[in-house]
Amino acid sequence: MKIVVIGGTGLIGTKLANNLRQLGHEVVAASPRLGINTITGEGLAEALVGAQVVVDVANSPSFEDKAVLEFFETSGRNLLAAEAAAGVGHHVALSVVNADRLPDSGYMRAKVAQEKLIEDSKIPYSILRATQFFEFLSGIAQSSTDGQTVRLSPALIQPIASDDVAAALTKITVGEPLNSTIEVAGPEKFRLDELVQRFLSANNDTPKVVTDIHARYFGIELNDRSLTPGDNPRIGATNFAQWLGHEAKAA
Repeated sequence: MKIVVIGGTGLIGTKLANNLRQLGHEVVAASPRLGINTITGEGLAEALVGAQVVVDVANSPSFEDKAVLEFFETSGRNLLAAEAAAGVGHHVALSVVNADRLPDSGYMRAKVAQEKLIEDSKIPYSILRATQFFEFLSGIAQSSTDGQTVRLSPALIQPIASDDVAAALTKITVGEPLNSTIEVAGPEKFRLDELVQRFLSANNDTPKVVTDIHARYFGIELNDRSLTPGDNPRIGATNFAQWLGHEAKAA
């Protein structure tokens, strides 16, 4: 098949494109720097000619509430219109577990808006909601750092390796449209504060993690359901220790 990966040069997009090529598919990795822009429409129609599947793993360059909403709505509308014109038969998108249950987050509201555009279109679709990636732990720590203290909630989190997200997306992309939303998560649950402390310690970072049940996670006050999947998610193969070991070898 010809498969267009929107956001194909990012963390997930690069892994997904490589997986699909190894399976023998023709893959177009699309991004603004490669001349394919879902906001302006530049190069979009040309890229979709003959495509059977489009996978959208693009992310907003800004997480500010208004900007991120405008990005996902504009990109979604332009992309779905171009797909309809090109006769694309399957739209696949990556979203976030519990996006619809965290309305205090502007980013989550924007992802819900993106999902609604997909669901309301006439194009067969599959939406994969993933939990937070292990690769985001450094950013989570930085966003919660004040001086030498990292203030974090003890809420449960069930993070996943980006390789496993790409693997799940690969299976969905080459399969029949689900016309529904499914979830994928890592194999282990942790307390967020404890997990970040383990990550920092493994990297010999000095900040101390302080537990605070009211600590905000990118603007959200968490509970044990906020960052964990519902019943029967797909489960990634890589546990935290394995991921840490792989990262250490790659460093």
